[in-house]
Amino acid sequence: MSWVDWAVVAAYLVYIVWDGVRLSKHSGKVEGYFLADRSLPWWAVGLSVMATQLSAITLVGTTGQAFADGMRFIQFYYGLPFAMVILCMTAVPFFYRAKVFTAYEYLERRFDARTRTLTSFFFLLSRGLGVGVIIAAPSVILSIVLGWSEAATVFAMGLTTTIYTMAGGVQAVTWTDVKQMVIIFIGLGVCLFVILSKLPEGVAFTDALHLAGAAGRLTTVDARFDLRESYTLWSGLIGGLFLMLSYFGCDQSQVQRYLTARSVNEGRTSLLMSAFIKIPMQFFILLIGVLVFVFYLFERPPLIFNRVEAERIERRESLDARRLSVEFETAHAARERAAIEYVRAMRDASGGTVDQARRDYLEAERAFEEARRKGLETVRSENSNRNFTDVNYVFPTFVVQHMPIGVVGLIIAAIFAAAMSSISAELNALATASVIDIYRRHFKPEAPDRHYVLAGRVATAFWGVFACIVALYSTSLGSLIEVVNRFGSFFYGSLLGVFVLAFAVPRATARGAFWGLLFGIASVWIASRYTEIAFLWFNVIGCVVVVVVGTLLSLTDRGAKGLAS
Repeated sequence: MSWVDWAVVAAYLVYIVWDGVRLSKHSGKVEGYFLADRSLPWWAVGLSVMATQLSAITLVGTTGQAFADGMRFIQFYYGLPFAMVILCMTAVPFFYRAKVFTAYEYLERRFDARTRTLTSFFFLLSRGLGVGVIIAAPSVILSIVLGWSEAATVFAMGLTTTIYTMAGGVQAVTWTDVKQMVIIFIGLGVCLFVILSKLPEGVAFTDALHLAGAAGRLTTVDARFDLRESYTLWSGLIGGLFLMLSYFGCDQSQVQRYLTARSVNEGRTSLLMSAFIKIPMQFFILLIGVLVFVFYLFERPPLIFNRVEAERIERRESLDARRLSVEFETAHAARERAAIEYVRAMRDASGGTVDQARRDYLEAERAFEEARRKGLETVRSENSNRNFTDVNYVFPTFVVQHMPIGVVGLIIAAIFAAAMSSISAELNALATASVIDIYRRHFKPEAPDRHYVLAGRVATAFWGVFACIVALYSTSLGSLIEVVNRFGSFFYGSLLGVFVLAFAVPRATARGAFWGLLFGIASVWIASRYTEIAFLWFNVIGCVVVVVVGTLLSLTDRGAKGLAS
């Protein structure tokens, strides 16, 4: 990067950390540190809700996912608007009027301390893993740009964010989220403009869409009902609905956002803001990934986008390595020619010519993908990692190699903004649950506010280090956007089931909720281990098992009491 890009990134990082620490003056009390005195406006809370979910994984992983698989991932969010409406009617008024610090605090009032502690524990485990993946995404970028090891970049990003989160609490998290969302929107807009300007002369935006569509990259609705497919209309509407209900209704990182709002109505409005804006924003980010795919139709891409692995292959002087490189270059050249001919045929609007040009283009695309597949298989066999993929490296590589001076720094700052907003929110939520649900409830029930604020800062530091350790292992697990949602899907449905019992099953007992949760977690593990069911459906399985088992056990409890009486 040029010194201009470094200056942009450095100015952003210094300002955000300074601004977050500056807001620490508002966080001396427990309610101020953990809930901002329930005083934030709806629009700030709404932007914070979106920023918490819009991590660097969204920018790095989603764009890479779209490059490789197209727009199908958008179906993941089809259940979001319905989930937000349901939560506005149920969870928001329940939690706000209960005057709780955490979602799990309510469960003790409804059931018992054991159920609250177990549910909070599973949240801490799932979010601790999730925030590690969130840290891994920007570490990929820094490792490409700086040539550092991913371990060094993981700790640089994770610990920097931990500092201002420790100091300022949720007040700092929310207001830095607002500023970071502005940077993200600006960065995305500039990125789209630059990509379009770099397409070859004679290839318009509509031509780019035709090329992407012919290659299957613009599919946004897959109506097949197949439990093995991750992204279909039904997995999004049903599995996605359950995931979003559990994420926004049971995950402390989201519940804590709308508990900071001034009133129930402002908390509801903040969620509805995300319901209406999230899908268009996600569509826009996926479209950028698709356009990166189109860009590389005309610009030779790396055989492997992971620079370290690519250099390892290049250093090999075997006949197989040279043959693989030649095959890849030949396949790219043939695909580029076929893409140009397809665009020309569409301009000429001759039916037979267009059909033939389209077939030639698709054949060239298949040959190119086969050559890339061989490259990936070579890496997988050499490092003995069958899960290796380079989709997380596509967008950062494109930014560093092809964006103009100054814009590189802006895009990287936008990705950092997305990362830091999510990391800080998750760390703050982890600290809140650790202190309120575990430490204050079981170890130190009576202490002054300054003691709990200090405990919150210590917990933030602990979870920051824990997440950095998880991040070291995350980039080898596949597409980061899938990894973080897969981690969440192991727990979220079961957590949702406990709250369904609490809100909607008046006869539910503490024993039913406790054992129902354990059975739900076990059922998801069994489904993931012994079936090919896609991860989005784990949320449905976990929730249904918890509700069914919890209800049956509750009925036996009441039956036993009836007999005893």
